[in-house]
Amino acid sequence: MKQFIWTLFLLLIASYGQAQYSGGGDLNPDLLTRQKSLKEFQEMRFGMFIHWGPVSLKGEEISWSRGREIPKEEYDQLYKEFNPELYSAAEWVGAAKAAGMQYIIITSRHHDGFSLWDSEYTDYDMSATPYGKGILKELAEECEKQGIKFGTYYSICDWYRDDYPVDYPAPDYTFNEARSMDSATQVQMEHYITFMKNQLRELIEDYNTFLIWFDGEWEWAWTHEMGTDMYAYLRGMKDDILINNRVDKGREGMEDKSRTARFAGDFATPEQQIGAFDNKFAWETCMTIGEQWAWKPNDILKSKKECIHTLLQTVGGDGNLLFNVGPMPDGRIEERQVEILTEIGQWLSINQEAVYGTRGGPFLPTEKIVSTHKGNKIYLHLLSKPGKKLVLPLAEDVTVRSARFLQDNSSLKVSRDDETLTLSLPKELPDKVASVIELTLDRPASEIDLIKL
Repeated sequence: MKQFIWTLFLLLIASYGQAQYSGGGDLNPDLLTRQKSLKEFQEMRFGMFIHWGPVSLKGEEISWSRGREIPKEEYDQLYKEFNPELYSAAEWVGAAKAAGMQYIIITSRHHDGFSLWDSEYTDYDMSATPYGKGILKELAEECEKQGIKFGTYYSICDWYRDDYPVDYPAPDYTFNEARSMDSATQVQMEHYITFMKNQLRELIEDYNTFLIWFDGEWEWAWTHEMGTDMYAYLRGMKDDILINNRVDKGREGMEDKSRTARFAGDFATPEQQIGAFDNKFAWETCMTIGEQWAWKPNDILKSKKECIHTLLQTVGGDGNLLFNVGPMPDGRIEERQVEILTEIGQWLSINQEAVYGTRGGPFLPTEKIVSTHKGNKIYLHLLSKPGKKLVLPLAEDVTVRSARFLQDNSSLKVSRDDETLTLSLPKELPDKVASVIELTLDRPASEIDLIKL
């Protein structure tokens, strides 16, 4: 009887753990996130975001500049001049691979409604441009060839189509406004959702996207019920697909973990900020390499140090980093962006074991140090020099068998007392941007409780 009760308890804990990732939300309680897909996603840790479209001809922000910096009538005609003759899927994917990125997410359709593939369900797509053909097929094939996962961003809102009831910008436009839906709007949205589902089916069936990255869910015309229905529809087509929490209204409840199971989605999506440490709910920070999502002439780019520290702060918090580049109108990724990506990749080529396949912790991240772990290893990422000694709280019963720098394989002297571990550091650290110390333990690092520095 005791054994039965204990087994039941373990099953309850396991089912509670699964519920942390809400999957289909409260309207699809049996449709749980595919844990295998999620684990593989988390192990990749680093991906490339690509925002691109005809607006790159103007160097203004994608979609948001429509009707603001660029008159709508002019913005909506840009596709007639869009001819990215120098686009090379091999170069894009090669840049991602050189950066150490494991997956690519591209804006297949942003809020401006323009589709980057030849869609059967709209004429406002790449086939209508002077270039004359979509770019997703070649990109998806090149990703497979180079061993990079291919995923697609898709906007829920569409400020171009007549059957989508929200217009931006408009005198009465309010971000995230709550408004009731009348019967006419409901019919309108049903028509629009059919269009969405048809396009999303194309992305899954024709391009085998491993992930749908939704955005634009904040507007009043999109409801919780629509979000959970869309999640179930996509999982019905491809059960192992991953879908972010913006398919539903889950972004509003990201900070309130008790609400997460209500909303559909497999992972959270903090934007332009590093998410807080969270090893229960999967998350992915999306951030730009410069100041704007789409290409901008003379954009101010982050330095190599800023980029690497952003990645490490994210991974140390147990999240993924989706790092955005904006290709130029001719189809090339700007050379100075490629140079920074290559520098990140050079650092990762030496320190990759401390990033890929790891989980955040057990030491909670600070501005100066973050940690990751895998197996019986803890990796300490030093974002600045702590001084002659690094003193860490660590229970006496945890034995550290060895300590070394990954960059030059040099050993570190270890001493300890009942509650702390002390590492003697050299005068100069082996890496000026971020040095990594590998601690080998006598047990799996996952068994150690989280530790505040």
